[in-house]
Amino acid sequence: MKLSLSFAPLLERFFTERLMHQRQASPHTISSYRDTFRQFLKFTAQRLHTAPSQLHFKDVDAPVILAFLDHVEQQHGITARSRNLRLTALRSFFRFAAFEVPTHAAQIQRVLAIPNKRFTRTGVPFLTRAEVEALLTAPDQHAWAGRRDYAFMLLAVQTGLRLSEMTGLTRQDLILGVGAHVRVIGKGRKERCTPIARATLAVLKAWVHEPPRGDGQVLFPSAQGKRLSVHGVQYLLNKHRVKATRLCPSLQHKRVTVHRLRHTMAMDLLQAGVDRSVIALWLGHERLETTQMYLEATLAIKEQALAKTSSPHGTPGRYKPGDRLLAFLNGL
Repeated sequence: MKLSLSFAPLLERFFTERLMHQRQASPHTISSYRDTFRQFLKFTAQRLHTAPSQLHFKDVDAPVILAFLDHVEQQHGITARSRNLRLTALRSFFRFAAFEVPTHAAQIQRVLAIPNKRFTRTGVPFLTRAEVEALLTAPDQHAWAGRRDYAFMLLAVQTGLRLSEMTGLTRQDLILGVGAHVRVIGKGRKERCTPIARATLAVLKAWVHEPPRGDGQVLFPSAQGKRLSVHGVQYLLNKHRVKATRLCPSLQHKRVTVHRLRHTMAMDLLQAGVDRSVIALWLGHERLETTQMYLEATLAIKEQALAKTSSPHGTPGRYKPGDRLLAFLNGL
């Protein structure tokens, strides 16, 4: 069989040529696509009884991809949104394959025609001010890990940075002088600078004087001095959430994530009267419409508050039409 019809070299060129060289995709995009294909290849190995390196392109058709999407949704309990993200990665590969193996155009078109799964958009999840304060009091600042976690959560909730942006921060990204800010490369490889509040600045100045671990470059390293993993961040957030529940019981039924801290920052800005376009720039949204969900959320909050109040009783007036002739004369 020709090399062009083998799945493995196509996938390798997709990552090295399309993503890394042509598109210069961000490390976050590459790692996200990588995780999708690792999961997909494990699924095909079980379903087709074929090792990933021996897989033929013709074997990866629309029914197999649909079965994979259903599998990860049902067996792994992912949301429809996460299912759609995996489909996006697979579609991207098949668009690349359309140029590489045009003889398989019909197969490729059937894959590209797989629709996203529709889902009901829920309200924006965020923390209240009391919940944030309880969360920040949870870390034991007598220990190195506690001081790291405190600085990490404080910066996350004050800047609204994404998870990949937080874990990717280096000491060089932190500007602590006049006009203190943190510099990140966000989605679409776009650089943005986010100002740091005075209280956060004081904490970060103390943190950078801690003895460095590893090569000393990562701002919030693991105990081994390496970049925190996604699971490592979620572990520390959940640990402090459990402890904070003693002070703020409402946290017991909430899942605390970096993204929820990001939503919390956005809601704070919106409720403080900050313009929606400024919030979009702050969060690094490519489209202003993305920020609309925060406006919808705050309107829902106000409606809930209104429902709890006792409004003044009003008596509607009754309209009585005036004399037609007088109305004619008044209109002249």
